[in-house]
Amino acid sequence: MTSLTIESPNVRYTKDFIESNYTYQTSTVEKNGDSSIKVTPVDVKMTFRTDRRTPRLGVMLVGWGGNNGSTVTAAVLANKHQLTWHTKEGVKKANYFGSLTQASTLNVGSGPDEEDVYIPFCDILPMVKPNEIVFDGWDISSMNLADAMERAQVLDWSLQQKLRTHMENLKPRPSIYIPDFIAANQKDRADNVMTGTKEEMIEKIRADIKDFKSKKELDDVIVLWTANTERFSAVEVGLNDTVEVLLRSVKKNAAEISPSTLFGIASVLEGCSYINGSPQNTFVPGLIELAQSRGVLIAGDDFKSGQTKLKSVLVDFLVSAGIKPVSIVSYNHLGNNDGMNLSAPQQFRSKEITKTNVVDDMVESNPILYPTGRKPDHCVVIKYVPYVGDSKRAMDEYTSELMMGGLNTISIHNTCEDSLLASPIILDLVILADMCKRISFKSESQTSYQGFHSVLSVLSYLCKAPLVPPGTPVVNALFKQRACIENIFRACVGLPPQNYMALEHKINIPNLLSNAPCQGSTKSSFNLKTRKSSNGISVSNTANGVNGH
Repeated sequence: MTSLTIESPNVRYTKDFIESNYTYQTSTVEKNGDSSIKVTPVDVKMTFRTDRRTPRLGVMLVGWGGNNGSTVTAAVLANKHQLTWHTKEGVKKANYFGSLTQASTLNVGSGPDEEDVYIPFCDILPMVKPNEIVFDGWDISSMNLADAMERAQVLDWSLQQKLRTHMENLKPRPSIYIPDFIAANQKDRADNVMTGTKEEMIEKIRADIKDFKSKKELDDVIVLWTANTERFSAVEVGLNDTVEVLLRSVKKNAAEISPSTLFGIASVLEGCSYINGSPQNTFVPGLIELAQSRGVLIAGDDFKSGQTKLKSVLVDFLVSAGIKPVSIVSYNHLGNNDGMNLSAPQQFRSKEITKTNVVDDMVESNPILYPTGRKPDHCVVIKYVPYVGDSKRAMDEYTSELMMGGLNTISIHNTCEDSLLASPIILDLVILADMCKRISFKSESQTSYQGFHSVLSVLSYLCKAPLVPPGTPVVNALFKQRACIENIFRACVGLPPQNYMALEHKINIPNLLSNAPCQGSTKSSFNLKTRKSSNGISVSNTANGVNGH
């Protein structure tokens, strides 16, 4: 663990909070036709306040007994108990590779010898530790988590044997099963289902949340959907367009209200953040309105794990380089239960929509390449092949136009363990959602602090089809999404956005940084110290004589 504090008159540490005075720099643009653009830089003085107290956090997974649910639970237990196991390649030990918060770093500046200094991402602010998260959840299958882990065939057998005693007493609570919303091939798994009207099922979900929170003595609970992909629900006036109409439709037991929306309603009514990890349109307008009225965070849709994550990098690279993608063809096949469910046309259609919209903002950013607004031809194919199990095979072909009529084709083959990509994303989603819940801010003209919008678009980095507040542009480009999270967290501790200008290495001004005034000060007072510790590099910039995390 890295101890990070910032030495600046604009940063204050108290027992409970980190407070940062921060100047948010942006710009406004006026357009006069196509030939005249006037840009006005704008500085907004703000104060960020971050609660340093990490809660005892519980996570309830819808689809707890599925591949993702059993794998993420197993991973946390393996890390918590520091398990090692043998494979044919040698001894392996538990880790959180693939997690933004647990396995990536961020740059905090240059050290005494002009080297870049990096700290673990999770140490920029006081985040919940994954080993301390308590899991529970629902599933239409009654299988205990140890047997579900074996059924998933994701983890090495020797590791499964070590985890069995930790997982065989974990059993999912009954879940909602409405056959019309998922593939018919899921019927044989459905032996652990709720009964009653939709209104009664919402009350059962709320009771389960209360029971879990009370028995485990939790400060907060986050609910995350990692169950089967549902078909898209109809969005209609008089059905789910407002919160009042949605709740009335539930009372009438309307057939078109989906299980994922019912879980969302129950979670919001209990004040629990709700995250949708599948591609269906869970967040109908009435549910979004309900979350806003209650001040509850919601986020989604669909985990951005492998093939789509690569697409959001590669297309961004091509368009940013002035190369014009004209055809994108994505094919994958997998053999887990997700693939089995997606073999049904209506469920596949939900996935197809989230996968094909992922390049839109990148295309729209370059009217030189796309003057008429026409998008690249984009085809997505998913096939169910039982033999390959959780080891998904993905093949992509990107064809682009080059200078003077030339063509460039990039073909990629990718093999990955689907659930081992999704599991760290689940952890990041709940850890970052909790972190965002503890951040508040105000401008200099405001007297009281406010939190993030209920639609938590900050988590777009982790989602294929990011849910954003009405009227907000959707960003799919991966590095823009990551920079958003990092720079907001940097603002919380008074650090400027990462700009990569590195002028101290590019211009001939001796002692550029040592002559620069500290933010908000008239003299040079920034002092970055590094020291080696048993855990690596520890960065210490103590402010006001009070240590940081």
